[in-house]
Amino acid sequence: QVQLVESGGGLVQAGGSLRLSCAASGRTFSNFGMAWFRQAPGKEREFVATISRGGLRSYYVDFMKGRFTISRDNAKNTASLQMNSLKPEDTAVYFCAARPGDYVTKWRAGDVAYWGQGTQVTVSS
Repeated sequence: QVQLVESGGGLVQAGGSLRLSCAASGRTFSNFGMAWFRQAPGKEREFVATISRGGLRSYYVDFMKGRFTISRDNAKNTASLQMNSLKPEDTAVYFCAARPGDYVTKWRAGDVAYWGQGTQVTVSS
C-alpha cells in the first residue's frame, strides 16, 4: 500500500500561483511514477502531468505546458505541482496519483494504483 496526502491547495486570484505537495508513505517511493489529476465540479477527473520514477522525464497535457511544473524529491518521498498564471478554469480538486513503473505519457484514471484524497484549488477572477 501507498498512502498519498496532498497539501497546498487554497484560494488564489487569477494570475497567481500555488504549489501543491504530495507526501507519500508505505512503500519505496522511487518505484512509482507519480502524476497529478484534477476534477472540476460536474466533470470527469482529468490527467494533468506525470513524472518518471527518477524525476528526469515528465509529460504534461498540452494546455498545462508552460504554466505547471511537476517535480519530485525521492529523498523526501514527495511530489509537487507548481502552478503559475492560474486561471478560473483551473478551479478543481487536485489529486496526487501513483502507479508502479514509468509511464511518461497521458495516464488514464483507471491505470492509477493509488490516489490521494485531493486538495481544493479555487481561482477567483
